Amino acid sequence: MAEITQKEGTWAFDGEVLRLVPGRGRGVHQLRIEMGEVSIPLAAIAGVSYEPGRKGGRLRLRMREGADPFTQGAPDLPDAANPYSLQVDKDRAGAAEYLADAVRNALLLEQVPVDTPSDRYLLPGPPVPRVFQGSDGRVHFDGEQVRIEWDWGAEEVKKSAGPRTIPLSELERVEWTRATWENGSLRFVPKGNYVPMKGTHDPYAVVLWGLREAREIAQGALMVAAVSARLPHPSGGTPAEPARLTKEPHTPGEKREHDHDGLLRRLRELGELRASGVLTEEEFTQAKRALLERF
Repeated sequence: MAEITQKEGTWAFDGEVLRLVPGRGRGVHQLRIEMGEVSIPLAAIAGVSYEPGRKGGRLRLRMREGADPFTQGAPDLPDAANPYSLQVDKDRAGAAEYLADAVRNALLLEQVPVDTPSDRYLLPGPPVPRVFQGSDGRVHFDGEQVRIEWDWGAEEVKKSAGPRTIPLSELERVEWTRATWENGSLRFVPKGNYVPMKGTHDPYAVVLWGLREAREIAQGALMVAAVSARLPHPSGGTPAEPARLTKEPHTPGEKREHDHDGLLRRLRELGELRASGVLTEEEFTQAKRALLERF
């Protein structure tokens, strides 16, 4: 088990699953808190890195393309909000590097195709129903349809059109643009001949002014992930159940046989990687040690 606890949260890796638990102290971003604990199967991870700095460093998790509805739809988030990033105190750099090495070794040992897009989501989307409060309207999503209701700040063209209900079967995708130096938007792109227009006049979009940035980021990211997870996968498939986080149980005798065969196979594969020059002697030794510890 590799684990590190910091102000923003705790990361713990048991060889199969990386668990991210948000911190609860003052200053922890609202998105981390609302997202709650996240269990990420190894197959959904593309890589992890530790970036040292003068006063500390940062752990960064990179997800496989198409494996996670959260990263599929959310734009680049500030570090304070990104649940897949962890600020690390300088005196905990060793623990951060150890965890990063443990994940990288596991990816190698399990031969996770980190550069190959996943053909289905390996993590579930946020639970529903969800509500998003924009600057000119409110969005409701119950898992089957999106409903947009306009507020007093909406342009007359939107108010005149009245509330809009979009079943998932008629929805192509959802797009989120954070408010920066200009207005942002949360846009629900329908199938068919849709002509995008400025967010203030688009009946399929709510406008974001960025007046309450933390709330907008938290609600926006979770709304995008919740809708995206329930739409057909970008690869062309249909929404699928998330991957199992644990292996099928074995009887004691079957487990011993499985572990023994698996250990020999992995050791042989590591030896071949070293012989072919893919692994250095140091990398081979580290990977072998991690493998023996797991088995």
